[in-house]
Parts: sequence; C-alpha cells; structure tokens
Amino acid sequence: MSRVLYIEDESEIGSWVSDVLREKGYEVIWLTSGDKLNQYLSTVDIAILDIMLPGLDGFSIGKRIKRENADLPVIMLSARTAVEDKLEGLSFADDYVTKPFHPEELVARIEVMLRRFQKNHEVLHMQHLEVYPKEMRIIDKHKNEEIQLTGKQFYLFQYFLQHANQILTKEQLYEGVWGEPYMEGDKTLMVHIRYLREKLEVNPAKPTIIETIRGIGYRVRA
Repeated sequence: MSRVLYIEDESEIGSWVSDVLREKGYEVIWLTSGDKLNQYLSTVDIAILDIMLPGLDGFSIGKRIKRENADLPVIMLSARTAVEDKLEGLSFADDYVTKPFHPEELVARIEVMLRRFQKNHEVLHMQHLEVYPKEMRIIDKHKNEEIQLTGKQFYLFQYFLQHANQILTKEQLYEGVWGEPYMEGDKTLMVHIRYLREKLEVNPAKPTIIETIRGIGYRVRA
C-alpha cells in the first residue's frame, strides 16, 4: 500500500480527496499545514500539496521536500491556473493538477508518478556505472570502486536521473536542486557539473553521460 502525504487546509476538499484516495487503496496522511512535515516526510511515497496554505505556502513546502528528498514525487494541486503559477510549480514539482479535477485523473497521475519514481529504487546501468539511487551509491564497474559524491553532487545527479533523456536548462537545474532562482553569471552549477564529470566520466573532456546541449543546457541519457 502506497502512503500519500496530502497537505490541504480547506476541510471540505481535504476530506473529499482523502476519502477518494483511501477508497482507491492508498494510506493517506492529511495535514492542514506544513508544520509537521518532518514527522512524516521519510515515511511516505508521494506528496500532494495545495499552494494556498497557512504559514509556508505549497511552493515553499514543495521546494523544501525536494531539497531534503529529491526522490519523493511531488504533485501540486491548486485552483491557481495562471501560467506563471504552473511554471513556478513545475520548476520543482513533478506534476501540477488544477482544480476542479476528476478524482480518477488525480489517481491516474499519482500512479504515473509512483511508477516513474519506483525506477529510482532499482539499479541503473549507465555505460560503465551502476547507480543505486535509493542508497545514494554509484559504482564504477571498470575500476570496481565506489564513486564518492558530495551530497549536493548526488542530488544534482539524482535530479538528472529523474529527468533522464530530457534537456534541462541551467535555470531548471539550479532551481530544482538549490531551490533558489538562478542568477545569470552564477558559476555554482557549472562548477558542480565539472566536478561530477571528473568523477563520473571516462574522459571528462569528452563527456558521454552528462551531455552539454549547446545554447540550452544539459542532458543525461539513461
């Protein structure tokens, strides 16, 4: 049984969504704010967040979740339909569902997210690498050695894996991993990617794992 963390402060909507998900076989932890987030974060399989919440809003909570557990899928569930809101939500979240919605649609989106992220619990074979995302371990099969990454380096690589085969801009990567707006000219991301390549690539000068897409960003093929 998958466990859902659902944060919604409107009692009528929260009760309805919780009942729907429980009828579909999910275990639901329904909170009305992010105050008790840390109490449950390590025990759930997916998080569903409203945006308008007392205290920290859903955007802030979602970014915090991704910083602390990039492997946890996050769905934003909101009545805010403006393109700007959707873009902000999708800069870190994995899906954005607007109200009103059909319960079957929400369940289908949850199942898609759980299937996608379940792959991250398996061993990924990438050229000369064996990657164990859940254990945060990477093995170089050529050298039969474990590659040691810093926490931020692994979160960056993990973000690439969650968006495997997609071209990601510098803005998407920085905001997704650091949880802050990207400032043009900031070299932090570039430095971390250089260090990652030095550790992961057979030939860092000619990378085949973290590809540069000239004029756009980067891509990892998996």
